[in-house]
This record gives sequence, C-alpha cells and structure tokens, in this order.
Amino acid sequence: MTDLATRANLTALIEKLRGTPLAAWAASLPAMLAGKLADGHGDLPRWQAAVDALPPLTAEQRELGECFALAGACTAEQRTALEQALKGLIPWRKGPFELFGVHVDTEWHSDWKWARVAPHLDLAGKRVLDVGCGNGYYQWRMLGAGADCVVGVDPNWLFFCQFLAMRNYLADLPAWHLPLTLEELPEKLEGFDTVFSMGVLYHRRSPIDHLLALKDCLVRGGELVLETLVVEGDVNTVLVPEDRYAQMRNVWFLPSVAALELWLRRAGFVDVRCVDVSVTSVEEQRSTEWMRFQSLPEFLDPQDHSRTLEGLPAPMRAVVLARKP
Repeated sequence: MTDLATRANLTALIEKLRGTPLAAWAASLPAMLAGKLADGHGDLPRWQAAVDALPPLTAEQRELGECFALAGACTAEQRTALEQALKGLIPWRKGPFELFGVHVDTEWHSDWKWARVAPHLDLAGKRVLDVGCGNGYYQWRMLGAGADCVVGVDPNWLFFCQFLAMRNYLADLPAWHLPLTLEELPEKLEGFDTVFSMGVLYHRRSPIDHLLALKDCLVRGGELVLETLVVEGDVNTVLVPEDRYAQMRNVWFLPSVAALELWLRRAGFVDVRCVDVSVTSVEEQRSTEWMRFQSLPEFLDPQDHSRTLEGLPAPMRAVVLARKP
C-alpha cells in the first residue's frame, strides 16, 4: 500500500506556500497529519485499499471548468477495476465525477450549486481555502475557474480518501485536502485570498464564532463565499429547530438572508451582498447507486414538499459574498 501521507503530497504544498504568510503553518502539517493518521479510523485501511486498487490511467483530457471529467485510454478491464475501486469508497455525497467512462452519480448535483455560485466569483490567481470541503469536488472546480492553489479542510476520513482517488489522476494540480477542522487551524492565519464555507454554518452551534474564524483566515481585502440554509423573514428572523431539521440532528441556526447579512457585518465584514437564493429540489439531492441511503425526498413531507417531515420550511440556500476590510 502507498502511505496516505505520501499520497497527500504535503511536500508540494510546503513548496507552494514557501514565501507566503502560510509558510510556517504549511511546515507544521506533516507532523500534524502523521498524528491524525496514527489515531486513524476503523475503516481507513479498507478505504486506503480502495484508493490503492485504482488502475494506472493517464488523464489525456481534463475538464474542470464546465464539469469534472477525465478521459484517456482505458480498457474494459481497467474501467471495471476503476468502477469497483471507486465503489469501495461509497457513499459519494458531492459530485458528479466522470472518470474514463465511469460516471459517479453522487447524492448531490453539486455542479448545479457551482453553476449558481461561479458567475459571481473571480478566482484567477487566488490562493483559496475551502472549509468543510467534503470530498473536494468544489476544489477541482475552483482550479477550473483559475485559482492558483486550493487547500481544503474536512475531518472526514472517507472524504479524504475520495479526494485522494481523484488526485491519483491529477497529481500535478495544486489542490490539497487536509483532514482537519477549521478550529485546528492557527488563529490569525491571514493567508488566503478567498475562503469558502458552503454547507457548514448551520452545523455550527456558534455561527458568529464561525464567521470570525473564517475572517481570520483571509488576507486584508480577501473575500468570503458563504453558502448556507436560510428561511424567509426579516432581519430578526432566525429558525432554531427544537430537535431535527430534515432528519438532521446537527442543525442549529437558519437565519433569514437579512439576518445573515447582519451577522456578517457584526463579525466585521464589509461589502456584504447576497447573490443567490434557491430552494433545494429533490432532483438536486437524492439517493443514487453511489449513495444508497435516504436523501432529501425522504426528508420532506410527502404531501407537501414545501415542508420538512418535521413541519419546518423545506431547505432553501443562499450564497452571500463579503469582504474583509
């Protein structure tokens, strides 16, 4: 087996960040990853074996701008081996991915969300942090949009291995996944031009603290891209689910757009503006062959898709941009 720390290729990240405000932090990452791997996860050997089983293929054509698609010479036997290896990393939440004729039909049509977000961004030449990056789908799309390098943090080991599966065929690209939480990053990091937090805020028991931590990661003048669940209402409207929301236990605060913008201003951001609001459809999030558990269609009132099973407003998401002064 190839060591997961080797696959993470932190040596290249250290070199990429040399001479930047992130250099000292980058130098500390190999020891931190080694410690994390020592603690590990019960399923980590199985997931690592799936990554190791990926056949040696060369991505002769790579598309990251319009979608995630890799193509190149691939025999029927190699395609079967590729599909089997990738299915060893089920469930796949974010995507979809097209690899050498294998279509990874993920739970989320993350490409739809990216299509709503991307027109409002300028990532050309930017150093980007993706907080709660999942399996890294958006990281690859950020590179496709011109980012100079993208670092993602997410403590989920399955997502880490899914990212490494894609990096197996894109090893030369400046994208890295770190199995860390935002809280494990140094205070006052102040080294990223753009910071993304998509689908994270409502899982935080202290949303203002989350916004302040995100701001700490930005350079002066840097941009935050925040995507989160919202509800209809005025500046004083915030929904706090008493128990579950759409069957999720770890949902704490769903503000109105106006309240969310106020939170951002209170956290010290300027130029706060909402660029998209959309209701999540059962076509955008659903069960598939690659994610067989229950999904959004099972979490909504079967008689009224405008309500969750708990009788709360169905998922609606907003994208808000803000700048660190």
